[in-house]
Amino acid sequence: MSAKRYGIRLAAALTLATAAAPALAFDWKAQSGQEITVMVSENPWTNGLREHIAEFESQTGIKVNLSAFAEDLYSDRMNLAVRSTEPVADAYMVQMDSALFEQWKADAVEPLSPYIADAGKTDAGYDLEDYPAGFRQGASFPVDDPAAQLFAIPISFETYILFYNKDLVGKYLDGKVPATMDDLMAAAAKVSADGGTKDFGASMRGKLSAELVDTMTGIVFDAWGGDPIKLPENVWFDGDWTKPRFNDPKIAKGLSYYAGLLKAGPPSVMSYGWEDASRFFADGHAAFFVDASVFGPSFESPDSSKIVGKVGYAPLPPSAGDIGYSGHWSWGLSIPKNSQKKDAAWLFVQWATGKAMTTEFGKKTGGAPRLSSWADEGYKAALNPEYVAAVQTQMQHTRPTSVFREGWSEVVLQIVDTIQQIAGGADPQEAADALQEQLAGTFK
Repeated sequence: MSAKRYGIRLAAALTLATAAAPALAFDWKAQSGQEITVMVSENPWTNGLREHIAEFESQTGIKVNLSAFAEDLYSDRMNLAVRSTEPVADAYMVQMDSALFEQWKADAVEPLSPYIADAGKTDAGYDLEDYPAGFRQGASFPVDDPAAQLFAIPISFETYILFYNKDLVGKYLDGKVPATMDDLMAAAAKVSADGGTKDFGASMRGKLSAELVDTMTGIVFDAWGGDPIKLPENVWFDGDWTKPRFNDPKIAKGLSYYAGLLKAGPPSVMSYGWEDASRFFADGHAAFFVDASVFGPSFESPDSSKIVGKVGYAPLPPSAGDIGYSGHWSWGLSIPKNSQKKDAAWLFVQWATGKAMTTEFGKKTGGAPRLSSWADEGYKAALNPEYVAAVQTQMQHTRPTSVFREGWSEVVLQIVDTIQQIAGGADPQEAADALQEQLAGTFK
């Protein structure tokens, strides 16, 4: 089912549910006197939450205890908490990918659709449709089911866009920003050819790691275009686990695009993770960088960038047609099944994901997931205008990058190895054919 059709069906289901519910008055003070624990990962969104949590407590009369962990510790702590026999947290940050999917399979996470549909529990102005359908699709289970329910609300997102160094584009490309992915390949190769050992066409994540999955999938989506993609299998399968299509010509083209950017990078690019690739671009050594949109604010900070004011932002150039497609990944908020204070927890989730707070917290992350935030004058004023325009456009043409299957990370490593082979000179279609053969029989 397409994200658009899914959004229409979910909206219709929620409308019918709301129409059937009794006309109750919504009351922010309904859980006054309660005390809840919210488990969070340390990141810019959490910093914004700390600045405003007293407002929630005043508005609701609910006391919030934040249980915060460094990101490298958070996933393990969070997964243990939601599966615990005793309540540990009442609301929590969750990666809206296989982490959420596995929690849903374990019946460890509370469905949020009934709360949203209940006029006595959700303010009439909440407006779920303000989130792009694709953002909701990756948190709705059973996957691709008209009766799917929502199990997380996005709080920050990243999509995969084109960053470019205006000085280097001016110096080597007469100021012309590539209009298509094929143009980008040629432009990146030209900069590297003309830049000697000083300037390079691109900086990319290149190491053999599953961390490439989202950026790599976003580029494959661009080559795939507007044709349907079905979850849980995503673009890599033809609607069925028994029908892998790693050697589809459009997928092979997408892999070749990533490989072309790697080939235009510095000699050390095959060892680059996100820290290395973003730093190399921020130091002014690369004309192009394709990666997560949330890097944008750091490129405008003198504390982390030597190219402040020199960065251009654009949606991914289209592979064909007029639209550059991409992927997205999100943090979300969920409520664990083991919470004994779910109504109070929902008031927190509702407040933190409402229009006002989404916009406010988004100033910290550069990744507000509501469409209305990107039209808000205060939000736009806090960010580079070109960045705002690029992300606002790209977020309307994204899909979840997730594949909801155990062991997918190991498959990603094989895909990345194929990209590295193409960057090393292998024919893209032949390399994709070899990948298909290598994985034949793996999926049932």
